[in-house]
Amino acid sequence: MPARDDILAALRAAAPAAAALPDLKGLRAVRYPDVKRRFMESVVEVGGRCVEVAGPLEAALTAVPEYVAARKVVSLVPGVAKANVDLAGVADPHDLHDVDFCVLSAELGVAENGAVWIPGFDNRAAAYLTQHLAVAVRADALVHNLHEAYERIGTFSGFAMFLSGPSKTADIEQALVIGAHGARSCTVLLTPSLRDHP
Repeated sequence: MPARDDILAALRAAAPAAAALPDLKGLRAVRYPDVKRRFMESVVEVGGRCVEVAGPLEAALTAVPEYVAARKVVSLVPGVAKANVDLAGVADPHDLHDVDFCVLSAELGVAENGAVWIPGFDNRAAAYLTQHLAVAVRADALVHNLHEAYERIGTFSGFAMFLSGPSKTADIEQALVIGAHGARSCTVLLTPSLRDHP
């Protein structure tokens, strides 16, 4: 028997017994008196920017310097005037290497850590290759903590991601570096609740 098979057999023999998942009902997870305020604070704490959108999305974006300076813009959200890249027409993700700004939509936001949950979309490389990222999320889609987020998401198959602020790493000489391997900035656009605009 080759050494590889011996190693794999030893690992299987040493595997711990299967255990049932814990029952999390009744878990006392963190809750905030003002979930919207805490979400906005958390976005800033993780290196992002949070902008409340009162009117058209384009008006809010014109207050974002990275958007104003952008030449190549991808948007999966309606109402972005500068969007000039059609993802449906991009066959090779490498062609997105020079995207300046990307606007996505999130289905929920988490006050606990400023994360937004973004379901899958075609050519998702745009979210990773862009220099700057903006994510729109509705104010009535905010939850207190990740436990509530997973309850709301339920069972999901396919690609999706939690995103919390711009790309960052702190393992290089213990110094925080923003934009090390992804978007250099992240702006969360907090749009009005559906109940605010029937």
